Amino acid sequence: MRRTIARAMLAASIVAAPAAWSMDIVVGQVAPMSGLEANQGRAYAAGMELLFKQVNKAGGVNGHRFTLVRKDDGGRPEDTLSATRELITESKPLVLAGYFGNKNVADLIASGLLNNERLVLVGYRSWELRADAPNVYNVRAGLREEINKIIEHLATIGITRLAMLYEAGPGSVNLVLAADEAAKKSKAQLVAHASYPSGTTTVTPAVDQFVKAQPQAILLVATGAAAAGFVELYRAAGGTGQIFTHSGADVEQMAKRLSDEQLQGVAIAQVTPSPYKISSKIAKELKDVLAGSDKPDVPVSYAMIEGFIAGKVIVEAVRRQGRAPTREGIAAALDSMDNFDVGGYAVGYKSGSRTGSKYVELSIVSGAGKIRQ
Repeated sequence: MRRTIARAMLAASIVAAPAAWSMDIVVGQVAPMSGLEANQGRAYAAGMELLFKQVNKAGGVNGHRFTLVRKDDGGRPEDTLSATRELITESKPLVLAGYFGNKNVADLIASGLLNNERLVLVGYRSWELRADAPNVYNVRAGLREEINKIIEHLATIGITRLAMLYEAGPGSVNLVLAADEAAKKSKAQLVAHASYPSGTTTVTPAVDQFVKAQPQAILLVATGAAAAGFVELYRAAGGTGQIFTHSGADVEQMAKRLSDEQLQGVAIAQVTPSPYKISSKIAKELKDVLAGSDKPDVPVSYAMIEGFIAGKVIVEAVRRQGRAPTREGIAAALDSMDNFDVGGYAVGYKSGSRTGSKYVELSIVSGAGKIRQ
């Protein structure tokens, strides 16, 4: 009888073994699901959710399944930290991802919460230069690479009188210095620069300044709402400089506000392959996943494919840990990523660097608000 019971217990333990180490991997996101930048926050989330559902459908990774838990900060920095604390307490995430905003991300880092909770943030969108933080990993090129790409391109076509609009913040001085340095290397000149208050679209003083300075081109390191407001007012005031924006500008938001004539020819730096063309494996995979899924509540966009990429990086970090992934293990796995190919787009981290890619290309917006390369 004892032997029979022992055999039964052994068999039960073998059958139950997978369940003992199978986990529901919670990925936490605090981002603007409402407010001025809601389209981008929701699109980033949709990209991650599409990837996680596809992985779960295929059986997960090492027996683990993925769940995205979102909280809305409305784009307000004062709500980002409190919402993150609530998310950590309520949902016990293994990793955070998809945060937005200069001050939002800066305040999260400065709070020490990531370090205290041994959590890492994988993937975020901000538009200022800052030193790399130990627990913060991006899956895209940095702002410095975007600025260099735009200014180098302008110099090759003989545009050398430049201006720059940017959101005011602790990184403003470094941003201006980086732009000025890039301009000098390309034998160009930053003839004017102006900031607007953080979290607002108050750009009229900058419009007045740039109309007087008459730059050939203007670089907007601004939110989509602020960028749209600037273009509208600048064109109405007779400004003729060519407009270039950093990758954080939401072209769909701009297209809703601006006329075809105002939007025509605006150029945007992009830090991922285009989600609109099947010219990369990652874009094709996103298209295929969308075809087999419920339609998201937001259209396909660069923010969506960036969220899809961030999801892939998180899944790979979990896969590399085997049966028992931990918060600390996520950081170690990310540090071991040298040249991880997510589908024609490589993500990697080196010692002291948390910028995952150098990929930058420029795209032009048509009058109808469509991206064309």
